[in-house]
Amino acid sequence: MLRPGELKIAAKLPADGCAPAEAQAYTRWLAGHHYENFNVASWLLPKELRQHFYNLYAYCRWADDLGDEIPVGERAQELLDWWEGELNGCYEGRPSHPVFVALRETIVAKDVPKQPFADLLKAFRQDQVVKRYPTWDAVLDYCVYSANPVGRLVLYLCGYRDEERQRLSDSTCTALQLANFWQDVVEDAERGRRYVPADAMLRYGVDEGQIEGRVFTPEFRSMMQDLVARTREMLLEGGAISGHVDRELAVTLDLFRKGGEAILNGIAAENFDVLRGRPVVSKARKARLLMEALVGKLRAGMST
Repeated sequence: MLRPGELKIAAKLPADGCAPAEAQAYTRWLAGHHYENFNVASWLLPKELRQHFYNLYAYCRWADDLGDEIPVGERAQELLDWWEGELNGCYEGRPSHPVFVALRETIVAKDVPKQPFADLLKAFRQDQVVKRYPTWDAVLDYCVYSANPVGRLVLYLCGYRDEERQRLSDSTCTALQLANFWQDVVEDAERGRRYVPADAMLRYGVDEGQIEGRVFTPEFRSMMQDLVARTREMLLEGGAISGHVDRELAVTLDLFRKGGEAILNGIAAENFDVLRGRPVVSKARKARLLMEALVGKLRAGMST
């Protein structure tokens, strides 16, 4: 289905129907070579869970690239349909693609339901046809499929299946997704997308031309300040999940939450002007966050 050279991440892909060990080696390679933050975060997890997280990451990364790295929308939709077919085959006990050969081991070991995987594909399909969002609630509804399934999958891997933890996870994941949206306003505009809701633009008197022309105004600042404040409240609410999971997982979740806070703080530090450039978390700040996480892991290990 996939054409030669169509996706960079397929360069070292084993053959369909390969042995589980070979498939898992690929997902481990993919996580380690294509997303530094995931590699660091996975190290903070219990050793027995790391391969499962590599398998989960590989699924998400492939689905994301099929939706985002294929330039023609119709072809992206076709490939996403193919990927869902591979997912269905995996749950029917006949995985073929190496990612699903590896993922099958995780699904069986951790009794992971199919729905979160399918929900992610719904979001990637939506990206092909929906480029603007009319309301705050519409953006949140998109996050139900684009962000929240990832947190729920993590909970399943760690043995948590209750609604309350899922609710807190949803709040955290949505907030992290929103923080990235506000950070990437210009980059998304260049891709023809806008996640800033139209009702917020109307309320504060901001028009599309300001974003496209990178014209920063007091009205734009007020709008972004409001969006960041609402996102920060959501992140704070979801942060309570760390008190309801084991210590090692809490350390990792805290790292991601603090990363989201750092993005929001970075936007505020730039006076909410995300039009002149993408606010970034400094290397020093990243180092501090990592050090705090490492100390937390050591303490968690000492307490067990």
